[in-house]
Formats: sequence, C-alpha cells, structure tokens
Amino acid sequence: MSNIQKRGSYTPKRVREQRAYRLVVAGGVASAVGVIGIVLAVVGAIGATLPILALIVAVICAVLFQRTVGQR
Repeated sequence: MSNIQKRGSYTPKRVREQRAYRLVVAGGVASAVGVIGIVLAVVGAIGATLPILALIVAVICAVLFQRTVGQR
C-alpha cells in the first residue's frame, strides 16, 4: 500500500468551475472599469492610469480563464 501512485497535479472539476467563475467575474468588472475609465480619461475627468491597469487585469483574467477551461 505504500507505493500507490497519486494522480499528480489533478484539480477537481468543482474547483476548476469555481476558479473559472471567479475569473469571469473579476475580468468582467475590470474590463467595465477599464472601458468606463478610458471614456472618462478622454473626457478629462480622471487620469488614465487606473483604467489601463484595470484593462491589464482583465487581459490577465482572460488568459487565466483560457488556461483553466482549456484542453487537458
């Protein structure tokens, strides 16, 4: 019994689903903040730093989402 092989880097389906959902929500909020912020930055109401950072976070979330739900 001591040499039973483990599954390796297996992540249960439920955990992957939760991670994907969180990435979609975080990416959606970040993209909305980014787009609205860019519009406000063009108008001159705020600076462009926060919207650009929000768009970068949205892209990172999209990439991580693709890796989470991609082919195994």
